[in-house]
Amino acid sequence: MQLVLAAKYIGAAIATLGLGGAAIGIALVFVALINGTSRNPSLRSTLFPQAILGFALAEACGLFCLMISFLLLYAV
Repeated sequence: MQLVLAAKYIGAAIATLGLGGAAIGIALVFVALINGTSRNPSLRSTLFPQAILGFALAEACGLFCLMISFLLLYAV
């Protein structure tokens, strides 16, 4: 029984590593937005919706990783 519990904790810890990737992805999206806006400020109205879409997709991947880790911890 202890081995199964340890495997659950290890699996949940590995699943949460995806949150770090999501954080890096979100940072890269907004760095690209800042770079693009600083190079050509008139493109802000075009770049901003694309940045928000990139943010939402990266955040969704992070939330899926978090959901999997919770399922591993609290499912029967």
